Amino acid sequence: MIEFLTDIDTSVFLFFNGLHNDFFDRFMMAFTGKTVWIPMYVTMAVMLFRRYNWRIASGYLIAIGLAILVTDQMIASHIRPFFERLRPSHVDSPVCELAHVVNGYRGGLYGFPSCHGANSFCLAVFLSLLVRERRFAVAVFSWAALHSYTRLYLGVHYPGDLLVGAILGSCIGAVMYCASRFLSRRMMSAGNFPVMTDETIKLGNKSLTFLLSDMVVAVMLLTTIAIIAYSFNF
Repeated sequence: MIEFLTDIDTSVFLFFNGLHNDFFDRFMMAFTGKTVWIPMYVTMAVMLFRRYNWRIASGYLIAIGLAILVTDQMIASHIRPFFERLRPSHVDSPVCELAHVVNGYRGGLYGFPSCHGANSFCLAVFLSLLVRERRFAVAVFSWAALHSYTRLYLGVHYPGDLLVGAILGSCIGAVMYCASRFLSRRMMSAGNFPVMTDETIKLGNKSLTFLLSDMVVAVMLLTTIAIIAYSFNF
């Protein structure tokens, strides 16, 4: 059974990893980065501090940080060394010669499960449960899915690595949200839990009202557009 699933995993990997061109090589390499998304992360923090008082917002930020830290360390320090599944791009992998590798990037030694997939979906689940706005949820889960797919495209993860990582990260994100929500409600009982659901900008005699989560979506889209422009003009 394990061999059958491994064969399917390898076949799916080779199919999608083989769909490449110069534009997507540049796009996926840029999209998978960490620093390029700093503006989005900062905007998420701004959204929290605009929506809640500083103690509640700080608590949620700490919970998000802990969720990602627990997810990352659990995978890197315990799960990967236990299963010892080589990345497809690793030189000792049986599919190494067939894998499409971009700019010589091969990642580390083991790849099961994917930290990128786990961390991305951990963040997406936590924030979607916190914000509870459909447009925001669609955007953040789309980002998590594409952020995870870049790892398959770049040849450093099998689809199974991403799937298991996404499931694990989603579970940890949901648990950490429930724990932080329970603590925030205890603080809310003290009457210090003002909630802001939208923002209003005055333009002369008119005003423009938008959801706080729309700021995050806008920065996410602008960053993606910048990556696309970079990929065309490289």
